Amino acid sequence: MVQTVLGPLGLLLVFAGFIVSLVAVILLILKAMKGKRKVKGGGAVIIGPFPIIFGTDKESVKMLLLLSIVLIVLIFIVMAFSYYAFK
Repeated sequence: MVQTVLGPLGLLLVFAGFIVSLVAVILLILKAMKGKRKVKGGGAVIIGPFPIIFGTDKESVKMLLLLSIVLIVLIFIVMAFSYYAFK
């Protein structure tokens, strides 16, 4: 029963991620076209437990590094929980 729910839920989360990314890009483009404001930002790609982080300024990179570490810790907690729960 759990597997029948997790498959569509995972697909839904992937689509939600694409939609959030698309909306963020559109908002950044609109904000940049509106005025002479400087747009700051960055991104993180997590491959296994290793984050690859890039950004336009130090503050963005620090925030992304913190968020990446939190995400990696959460992933390890979920993996440990699922290992012991379904053993």
